[in-house]
Amino acid sequence: MKNVLCAVAGAAAVLISAPSIAQTTLTVATVNNGDMIRMQGLTSEFTAKNPDITVKWVTLEENVLRQRVTTDIATKGGQFDVLTIGTYEVPIWAKKNWLVPLDKLGADYDVGDLLPKIKDAVSVDGKLYAAPFYGESSMVMYRTDLFDKAGLKMPESPTWDFVVDAAKKLTDKSAGVYGICLRGKAGWGENMAFLTAMANSYGARWFDEKWEPQFTSPEWKKTLTTYVDLMKQAGPPGASSNGFNENLALFNAGKCAMWIDATVAASFVSNPKESKVADKVGFALAPNTGLGKNANWLWAWSLAVPAGSKKVDAAEKFIAWATGKDYTKLVASKEGWANVPPGTRTSLYKNPDYLKVAPFAKLTLASIDAADPNKPTVKPVPYVGVQYAAIPEFQGIGTQVGQQFSAALSGSTSVDAALTAAQSATEREMKRAGYIK
Repeated sequence: MKNVLCAVAGAAAVLISAPSIAQTTLTVATVNNGDMIRMQGLTSEFTAKNPDITVKWVTLEENVLRQRVTTDIATKGGQFDVLTIGTYEVPIWAKKNWLVPLDKLGADYDVGDLLPKIKDAVSVDGKLYAAPFYGESSMVMYRTDLFDKAGLKMPESPTWDFVVDAAKKLTDKSAGVYGICLRGKAGWGENMAFLTAMANSYGARWFDEKWEPQFTSPEWKKTLTTYVDLMKQAGPPGASSNGFNENLALFNAGKCAMWIDATVAASFVSNPKESKVADKVGFALAPNTGLGKNANWLWAWSLAVPAGSKKVDAAEKFIAWATGKDYTKLVASKEGWANVPPGTRTSLYKNPDYLKVAPFAKLTLASIDAADPNKPTVKPVPYVGVQYAAIPEFQGIGTQVGQQFSAALSGSTSVDAALTAAQSATEREMKRAGYIK
């Protein structure tokens, strides 16, 4: 209760009580990526307009976030009111009735402005089950000064042969500069996001049309051998522990000549406040082998409401704020247009203020458009998803395989042994789940 001092007749003063605003506390689970951390810093803008809502943040490393959120929603734990989830979870969880359809985001939200590829990835039967906060594919980010010094010219659509050759030429270990930085940290959304996209470009696939695992194929052998050899010759030490954030820090410190990773990183590596090499960065499409697929993925970190939540209205209000057009303008006013969350809205890629300061914008859009979740590989597959197979079992399988491939990178197992172990682990899980006999 609030005490309000009121003057009454005869200038006498008495204390009367006025009702306080009923508070709703939203607990938001999110990933420790730069754009999400920026959103936390701007939350006071939301609570100032919605004084009845308090926002509590739980910020976690990517692999831990996935584990905590999946456990909570599967057990109906109710720890979180807003979840940060990816394109992998949305269709699976929506079909299990674990998510609230987002049909109350407000008339000015403009669902039709969402990029079609991204909107489709977070919708089921035409209904939005998560609102994309940022969307991404992957691309090559590279040091233009080091390329010039070595007399190399990056093509807009490089081949893997070019990338491997350039990485070796650009490595100068005595100066602490490595030709290439790539994900090595085990996890279905960490090293396996990169390696699955790379494998697609080599003609490999997770499963054939009958759901039989394919890790003993020559295409996977070529993929993993190329990756391990490249990282041993031209990668930084301890690469098997490096995920997105670790490689971002290395690149921004000037230690990587090339980095192939999420397009969302483009604004960080070209931001002089964060990157020592901001004015020396170029961008290219993810590499290919000439088979018709580039090694790029499709992903969106999105905000969703778990079914059974007792705070749906407040949660949808927050989600509409965080993923709407006004939030984009807010970030632009505080941090500049180059740093707004990318990859979700058509209007952003028509905005001259953004295009003027984001040299990576057109390549980001081209990469997102090129990724095809329904035809992710050169050969036919029974699954949907570019850098994952959208089946419930994939989280566990992908992490097991990721651990084997990370071990091959660290040298604690061989490429052949890692592929054999990946094959047997995946076969075992697919038999247990009833996909194969």
